[in-house]
Amino acid sequence: QVQLVESGGGLVQAGGSLRLSCAASGRTFGNMGWFRQAPGKERDVVAAINWSGGSTYYPDSVKGRFTISRDNAKNTLYLQMNSLKPEDTAVYYCAASPVTWNPRSPSPSQYNYWGQGTQVTVSS
Repeated sequence: QVQLVESGGGLVQAGGSLRLSCAASGRTFGNMGWFRQAPGKERDVVAAINWSGGSTYYPDSVKGRFTISRDNAKNTLYLQMNSLKPEDTAVYYCAASPVTWNPRSPSPSQYNYWGQGTQVTVSS
């Protein structure tokens, strides 16, 4: 049974940091990513990474502030979030695909498996 379980969300002041983790189990995954969804908005990618970790993608809104990484030995995906802003407030989802490719403008439809989400709230 495939499972993705996120952890590490919470409440933080603007300018602070959080580290999200996603524990994956049930199979070997190729590309993985982090998406977020705020109330009334679409689910958007915030970071993506291929199997080897050699290729990553970040939208301009988080580039330079967020860092995605993975530990394949532990089957765990991470998202280090620094210099957080109130507009980063959302539910953050871990996503995974069985295949690997060079992530460019990833979309939710490219990922087969999803976690339950973890809330990140940034206060001003």
